[in-house]
Amino acid sequence: MSQPIPPIVLPPLENPDIEGNWLKQNLHQWLNQEFLPETINEKIAIRASQIFVRQRLEGENDLGSLVIAIVTEMQSFDFNKSFYSEFAIANAVSDLILKSLGIDTCCGNN
Repeated sequence: MSQPIPPIVLPPLENPDIEGNWLKQNLHQWLNQEFLPETINEKIAIRASQIFVRQRLEGENDLGSLVIAIVTEMQSFDFNKSFYSEFAIANAVSDLILKSLGIDTCCGNN
């Protein structure tokens, strides 16, 4: 029988500016590499990093909950000029965070 995946809890936020800038820059880079570099990509990265940092400042450290918050709040973002959706953005944020923690996002733990 398979085991449930344990939650991933981030350490408490120590420097919101550094964490927010790191996420904004890395997400913007990822967005530009996945499809075409578009002006909207920077706006998406800014908004997603704002949501992420605000949630962290409010004490949310569970990565799954942070991803759900990004999906929920990015639903009000206008993606008409983008190849992306709120789900793609939340998943990208999750992958970037996991990679920064040294966790492989490819194939799970076998």
